[in-house]
This record gives sequence, structure tokens and C-alpha cells, in this order.
Amino acid sequence: QVQLVESGGGLVQAGGSLRLSCAASGLTFSDYSMGWFRQAPGKEREFVASISWGGGTTYYSGSVKGRFTISRDNAKNTVSLQMNSLKLEDTAVYSCAASKSGFARVVAYVFDYWGQGTQVTVSS
Repeated sequence: QVQLVESGGGLVQAGGSLRLSCAASGLTFSDYSMGWFRQAPGKEREFVASISWGGGTTYYSGSVKGRFTISRDNAKNTVSLQMNSLKLEDTAVYSCAASKSGFARVVAYVFDYWGQGTQVTVSS
């Protein structure tokens, strides 16, 4: 049974930083590409960042590029999202996802497994 469990969310002031982590189990983690998506109240889920199976390829949405960094540790079966210079509009539930394709992807429908999400709230 595949499980993805996010942690690290919380309340932070604008301009601050947070580091999200996602712990994976029940799958051969190094075979999967991983991604982070977010969904704000009343909005559709949107792509944030993704990383290929080996970590050599990463993609970011335009709204977070230069501020967020995705990384993975295949020895620990974890993927992380370092978020710096947070803005009010970054407030959302952040979910990690795993794709069997192994390649870094940007669309939600290619991801096979999803975590429950962790709330990130950025205050002024």
C-alpha cells in the first residue's frame, strides 16, 4: 500500500521560509518522479514543482521559480520543497505526488499516488 505523508506546513509571515517534506512508503521510491501541487480555497489545483527519479531534472511553475527548490533523497524515500520569500498568494494546501513514469512531469493526471496535503498559510 503506497503512502505519501507530507509534513512541515504551518503559518509563516510574508517573506519567510518553510520546508515541506514528503515521506513515501510502499513503493520503489527511486523508480518514481515526484511532484508538489497546491490548491488554494476556491481555486483549482496547480503544479508547483517536480523532480525526476534521479533528481537530475526539475521543473517549476513560473510563480515559484527562483523562490522554491525541490529535492529528493532516495536513500530516505523523501522529497522536499524548500520555500523561500513566501508571498500571501502561496497560501494553499500543498500535496506531494508520485508518478511511475520516472520523468519530471507538470500535469496532475500523470501522477499515480497522492498525499493528503499540508496547509501552508502566509500572513502579512
